[in-house]
Amino acid sequence: MSRPLPSSRLLLPREFRLAFVLCVTVLAISGFAQMPIFRRYYIADVPGLAWTDDFYFTSLLHYLAAIAFLVLAGYAAGRYLTARRTGHVLTNSGILRSGLYALLTITGLAHVLGNSSMTSLDSLPAMLVDMGHLASVMLLGLVSLFSALLGRRDWLRHRSS
Repeated sequence: MSRPLPSSRLLLPREFRLAFVLCVTVLAISGFAQMPIFRRYYIADVPGLAWTDDFYFTSLLHYLAAIAFLVLAGYAAGRYLTARRTGHVLTNSGILRSGLYALLTITGLAHVLGNSSMTSLDSLPAMLVDMGHLASVMLLGLVSLFSALLGRRDWLRHRSS
């Protein structure tokens, strides 16, 4: 007797998924807003979007969203570890996306540590951290888009399937 494929969406509450999407969206917008592209392409001139031109505000917003992201990621990791006992495993898409989120977290923490007053990165390592962070954001966006278009949005599947 075959078991229906359990969805990873059943393991995490709807509110969690909405908070995660909102958090990642805020991280993406505030991260790109720290570059001067919003002023250069006149996006900051659109009524209601002038805040995207304020580096200090977008930096603070990015840090706050990153803290929320770490809390949500910790909760999701805990749920995954408990789901493993019931026979759930990560899908290939889930492995790739979680690896990219881990890379984003590592490069983000390296960036924070490099900007702290206690440590200082030379220009080449700082540039490599920034480029790695930006490249992993773009790659995560592409992987997530392709996963959604191919209908492989679930992060987990049952081990028997």
